[in-house]
Amino acid sequence: MPPTDEVLVHARALTKRFGEFTAVNAVDFDVRTAEAFGFLGPNGAGKTSTMKMIACSSPVTDGDLSVIGMDPRRQAAQIKARLGVVPQTDNLDAELSVIENLLMYARYFDIPTSVSRPRAAELLEFMQLTERANDQVEPLSGGMKRRLTIARALINEPELIILDEPTTGLDPQARHLLWERLYRLKQRGATLIITTHYMDEAEQLCDRLVVMDKALIVAAGTPRELIEQYSTREVLELRIPDGARESLDGRLDGLAERVEELPDRYLLYADDGEHALEAVHAREIPIESALVRRATLEDVFLRLTGRSLVE
Repeated sequence: MPPTDEVLVHARALTKRFGEFTAVNAVDFDVRTAEAFGFLGPNGAGKTSTMKMIACSSPVTDGDLSVIGMDPRRQAAQIKARLGVVPQTDNLDAELSVIENLLMYARYFDIPTSVSRPRAAELLEFMQLTERANDQVEPLSGGMKRRLTIARALINEPELIILDEPTTGLDPQARHLLWERLYRLKQRGATLIITTHYMDEAEQLCDRLVVMDKALIVAAGTPRELIEQYSTREVLELRIPDGARESLDGRLDGLAERVEELPDRYLLYADDGEHALEAVHAREIPIESALVRRATLEDVFLRLTGRSLVE
């Protein structure tokens, strides 16, 4: 199901402060029904604080926020009844079996057993966990626990699903299986809000996204729009012998729209990476290796938020 024009989450000048510290500084965004909307940003950018306000687990300090047409300040309980929340770390009950985790959670929403049991069975099948229904949680793999956490968040058939770093720590096979399940949810008409540190994940899953840095939204759009706006079509990665780096003296100038020097390589941002590489050879610049690739969201992310490590 493609995204609609109906706005499910509406934020204007949304602000979150903790004492003198401003975690979210007057941000504006809209999340439409049946879209996957992403929040990207380094640690401390304000993503999680924003998500917690949407999930009604942290009060709004200032500004306007509407979630499923309701005000979190006055209607938090009604909003939570229609949300599915997948926290960053799994908080499953290890003393219960897989299916018991779903049935117990359903009781928080006053869902009768006659409804919750077939629904739980359907969710376990959807998440490919049917064969583990009666197993204990603790021996499950990380990917299985993550899928169970998502299944649990769906037990109340939520209109809006909030996923905080849904695939952190998973191996590539488990990540790709989760991507496929989340895509299927969106096809069914679910609205997803996702935070992730994986740029390929954001490109795969998100219809639109915002990049946050230092409590502000610094860019917004579709993945393709952001790449077109903040990067070039291709990137040429060059590794140059250590002894030759000191003698470059501007020899890369003019070969690309932008040249970025890193400790281990140079990045040349150009619409035609092969043409840029030909120009490098023409200038007889010594290279150890060269790679031409398409620009990605990671290039956009690092340009907007910097490469310095944020703890």
